[in-house]
Amino acid sequence: MQKLIDGEIVDVIIIHKNNKNIYLRFKEDKKLYATCNKFVKEKDIEKLIDDNIIKITNMYREIKKLSYNNLFFSYLGKKYTIVYNENVKEPYFDEDFIFARNERNLQKFYQKETIRIFNLEVERIIPYFKNIPKFSLKIRNMKTRWGVNNRGNNTITLNSELLKKDIDLLDYVIIHELCHFYEANHSSKFWAHVEKYYPKYKEARKRLRS
Repeated sequence: MQKLIDGEIVDVIIIHKNNKNIYLRFKEDKKLYATCNKFVKEKDIEKLIDDNIIKITNMYREIKKLSYNNLFFSYLGKKYTIVYNENVKEPYFDEDFIFARNERNLQKFYQKETIRIFNLEVERIIPYFKNIPKFSLKIRNMKTRWGVNNRGNNTITLNSELLKKDIDLLDYVIIHELCHFYEANHSSKFWAHVEKYYPKYKEARKRLRS
């Protein structure tokens, strides 16, 4: 069975289970999977797809976007085409490509690089700041924030996604969070501190949003 979705012919795979309802979802192969009981007819599935075509089209676009992103490795503002080769011991860059043994190998490399580069940049920037407390650095993936300064336990947390951005944007976030040791809020005094260390901070904020 096939359906026209977002201007493309998409295979619809029907899987019979003891479901009371029909469930539709896309997988990485970009096929639409319909899970239903054996008494459901193809015309019922077609009608469900037609009745929810806007939602299903958005789902299809998201899975295509995900598939596209899996082809590339973003690193310090540049995208590299991923090439998997089982003979590669450690991931390495070669022109516009990054070679790795497998996806797990590449993810470990990404984690190591966030620790290495984030710590290097923090250590490079700290000497410019005076009278700030000793703090610990944490790195984790965050959905809505690039950085967090927890003054309660003197911890700065940086979003691991920053490794994908230009390094000057990483520096901006580090400076932003360090300035919170001077001002806890986002008052004019706070932004005056940020501007002192990063004059083009407004431009950096726009680039992070894009």
